Amino acid sequence: MRVCFVCTGNICRSPMAEAVFRALVEKQGLGDAVRAESAGTGDWHVGDPADPRTSAVLTRAGYVLDHAARCFEAGWFARFDRVIALDRGHLRELRAMAPTPEDAAKVRLLRSYDPAAAEDGDLDVPDPYYGGPDGFDACLELVEAALPGLLAEAEEFRP
Repeated sequence: MRVCFVCTGNICRSPMAEAVFRALVEKQGLGDAVRAESAGTGDWHVGDPADPRTSAVLTRAGYVLDHAARCFEAGWFARFDRVIALDRGHLRELRAMAPTPEDAAKVRLLRSYDPAAAEDGDLDVPDPYYGGPDGFDACLELVEAALPGLLAEAEEFRP
């Protein structure tokens, strides 16, 4: 299974989700079957490392991130089984750029994998970029709550 997490600039939310998911995948022994990447819908930060606040919250939580921002391209749909949007704006943009209906169906909201979020309908991971460090902590909590659901789906790819 190949997964790409997508946010706006690929320096906050999507690299955070990538790092957490990779850790879960390794912990479950799925490293040979599941690959995670991330990208942004915009190209403002291409080549930049993750936002220092993202790196700090991940380091405090024990996650490892080696990252350079990228911009998602329509041709990438063929490489991925799931394209995970971090909010509804990304979902709309990714589905609009999908070359086929099958590719559009690969796009899912990250929080749709969190039963509590799916129940109350709050499926966006808010962008912490313009706020303080607390927003990055809150973002990590939302990411960690959703990723076990995606990991359960990834179990189907176990060799």
